[in-house]
Amino acid sequence: MVGDIQGCLQPLKCLLRAVKFDPDRDVLWSVGDIVNRGPKSLKTLRFLYRMRRSLVMVLGNHDLHLLAVAAGVREPSRSDTLDKILRAPDREVLLNWLVQQPLMHREHGHTLVHAGIPPQWTVPQALGYAAEVEAVLRSADCVAFLKAMYGNEPAVWSDDLRGMARLRVITNYLTRMRFCTRDGTLDLVSKGSSPTPGVANLGGRRVAAWFDHPGRKSAGDRILFGHWATLAGASSHPNAIALDTGCVWDGAMSLYHLESASWTRCACRDGKCPGTAVTAAS
Repeated sequence: MVGDIQGCLQPLKCLLRAVKFDPDRDVLWSVGDIVNRGPKSLKTLRFLYRMRRSLVMVLGNHDLHLLAVAAGVREPSRSDTLDKILRAPDREVLLNWLVQQPLMHREHGHTLVHAGIPPQWTVPQALGYAAEVEAVLRSADCVAFLKAMYGNEPAVWSDDLRGMARLRVITNYLTRMRFCTRDGTLDLVSKGSSPTPGVANLGGRRVAAWFDHPGRKSAGDRILFGHWATLAGASSHPNAIALDTGCVWDGAMSLYHLESASWTRCACRDGKCPGTAVTAAS
C-alpha cells in the first residue's frame, strides 16, 4: 500500500524498485491523491494507468478536484499542478479511467479509504454510501455532482439526507475528514495532528481524530488511510494505519507491506534519488 503520491513519481519508482515490485505477481494499493501539488502529476497518472491491472486505488480529494477542474466546474487553485494533464492529448483516456475508481475498497480483511470512516458508520455501511457516490460519478449526473461537491455542509450525517447534500457529506467523510465529534460532526478546519484551539470545539462536544473516538463502529476493522500528512504515518489506534508520510511536504513516501506489516520509505528530492530506501518492521 502506498500513501499519498501527489505527483511525486520519483519516490514511487524508488520504492517499487526497493521492494522488487513485479506487476505479474504483486498488486499495489494506492490510498488516492495520486496527483496535484507535486512536480509530475501527468507522468504519475500515466504511470499508474499503464500498471492499472496491478493496481487497486481509491479516489482522494485531489483526484476529485482534478475531475472537477477538467469538467470546467471549478477553477484551478494557485497551488495546483494539473495543467499538463488538462492539456495532454490522452487526457480523456486518463480521466475516463480515473472517474471509474472507487472511494473505498475492501479485501483480505483490510479496508482502503482516502481519509477515514466516521465513528457512527460500520465498514459495510460506509461501503454502501461510497457506492452511492461512485454510481453518480459514473452517470450522466457526474458534472452536476462535481459542481455541487465543494462545501463543508452538511457537517454531520443523517439518514434523512437526500440529493447532493447527502453525496457531499459522504464525500467529505471519505476524502476530507480528519477531526470530528463522536456523532460524526465534522471539523474541516483543523489540519494539524491535534485540533485547533478555539476552532474545533463544536458546541461543547469533544473533537478528536476520527479513529480515536470510543465506541467507533469500525474499530474492529483494519483501515488503511492517507490524507493526513502531519500524522507522519502514526496513529493512536492499531487498526488505523496512516499511510501518508508527507512526501510532497518534504517528508518521505511510504509503502506498507500487508503480509509482513513492514514499512519501506524513500525521500527523493528535486528529481534526484539516492537509490536507497529504508525498510523497517511495523
